[in-house]
Amino acid sequence: MPRYARYCPPGIPQHIIQRGNNHQSCFLAKVDFATYINCLKEASRKRLVQIHAWVLMTNHVHLLATPQSFEGISEMMQDIGRKYVRYFNTANERSGTLWEGRFKSSLVDSENHLLNCYRYIELNPVRASMVNDPDEYTWSSYQCNGLGHQSDLIGFHPLYLALGATEQERLLVYRELCDQPLAEDIIADIRKSINQGLVLGSKSFKDKVESVLRARARSGKCGRPARNKKKRDQKKSK
Repeated sequence: MPRYARYCPPGIPQHIIQRGNNHQSCFLAKVDFATYINCLKEASRKRLVQIHAWVLMTNHVHLLATPQSFEGISEMMQDIGRKYVRYFNTANERSGTLWEGRFKSSLVDSENHLLNCYRYIELNPVRASMVNDPDEYTWSSYQCNGLGHQSDLIGFHPLYLALGATEQERLLVYRELCDQPLAEDIIADIRKSINQGLVLGSKSFKDKVESVLRARARSGKCGRPARNKKKRDQKKSK
């Protein structure tokens, strides 16, 4: 499968996933999780990327972030990769790669999909049967978005802030949202978008991305274009 160019326009949220190579663990101890969070905090500040949601699983990481520049996401992930891998290899007396190639990302239609993406990320430990409730998992932004714990890493998206006039109202509404499991079709759409580097959004949002950014927003059909097939058929008929 060919690599498609990344499109990271400022002001549009992105769902990002970074996986351990060959599904290997990239966090072996509490200090590893804490170190990655510190790397993320430092890199996001330096590259002017706002982090809305995150979860650190044993062998992969999910982030929901909005950049302020076209290169912000890529530069942030490069910074994290270099610093964390150096730390992890030294701490565990190992060498070589840690991550499974380059990270994957998907543009997110805020109006229609942002809060679903929040929930998808923060409910990951529940779907993986690691905990029964998201508040039981330490290494997730649910601690901030759902419980109100303070963190200078979190950057609240306007749509999250619109959930309530006060912090307590927002927390209550968000917890109620997360009490409801995501529908299977929503989960499938999110997974397809992130794994194929597509846009997670409505038809109109995808149309806008394709027309304005000239970016790939939908799955392409396999095989040769229909125009080429028509030419071949014409040759056969001669």
